[in-house]
Amino acid sequence: MPATTASPSVKLPQLDKSPMDMAYYPDNYPVLKIQDKVTEPLVARVVYSRPQKEGRVIFGGLIEYGKVWRLGANEATEIELYRDVKIKDKKLSKGRYTLYALPTETQWTIIFNKDLDTWGAFKYDEKKDVLRVDVPVQKNSPATEAFTIVFTKSATGADMLMAWDEAKVTLPFTFK
Repeated sequence: MPATTASPSVKLPQLDKSPMDMAYYPDNYPVLKIQDKVTEPLVARVVYSRPQKEGRVIFGGLIEYGKVWRLGANEATEIELYRDVKIKDKKLSKGRYTLYALPTETQWTIIFNKDLDTWGAFKYDEKKDVLRVDVPVQKNSPATEAFTIVFTKSATGADMLMAWDEAKVTLPFTFK
């Protein structure tokens, strides 16, 4: 029997301050799937990092108004659509997109872009935008410590809620 050699020690990365998360529609889809409790087909999955407020001024401070934001931290947020949808009566074909936001005090422009697997918004290219949709900012009380994306069922499909600090926006998806 050959002797085994120890592999060189591998240095593991430190825990990221902005952990990666996923949001699904329908909510909790992977768990429902393994429990054989799926009642609706998978429509969307968002992969994003969750930065923390940590006492900072977020909108108008850390996230500058009028500048493109990666809609999270680290890698730019991505959404995968498993079917065609409408967002505020604008058609968006199934596929994978990078999500950006252009926040102001009163509204966010949510941007679906075809440039994938990118970090931050440093190489954002407006020419690769597929869809832009304006949504009003609502007061979020109490404030949300970690940036959060979640889907909720609506009469015509689902709403994608994005909340951080004292701001939240709702992006309506129609697919019924």
